[in-house]
Amino acid sequence: MLDQPIVNLFSHVKPADTPWRKDGLRSFFEYKDLGIAAATGGRVIAHLVRANEAPEKGTGWHTHQCEFQIVLMTKGWAKFMYEDKVTLVEAGDCVHQRPGIVHYLFDYSPDMEYLEIVGPADFGSQDAEPAAAEIPAPTPWTSAPPR
Repeated sequence: MLDQPIVNLFSHVKPADTPWRKDGLRSFFEYKDLGIAAATGGRVIAHLVRANEAPEKGTGWHTHQCEFQIVLMTKGWAKFMYEDKVTLVEAGDCVHQRPGIVHYLFDYSPDMEYLEIVGPADFGSQDAEPAAAEIPAPTPWTSAPPR
């Protein structure tokens, strides 16, 4: 990243400007690009993520190869395992996922939606050894995600 020129463009994205896409990191989520990766020359990405399918297996244990990551829950809730600790993240909560933390998103509400900001924009995800903790079962959905 250091050998790339620094780009800082003005960006203003309205909800209708970008579609929800199903080709993101997880097939059971949908993603909406907010234009920040283009505006920062790939130094940061900001996107909305929402539930698309009921949780069955979750994300599995993994880490992200990044320098910075936050999740701001805007609607609903999600349950994560951060190492050996169950963490309920509800609308209004903000989580800083330190680089390399082993985690597992295993449950979420049908209306779950969050803003994720990560640097660099092309961050990776890598499977990780399971933490010494058992994953609780997800909550069955009684309705489809609202659209």
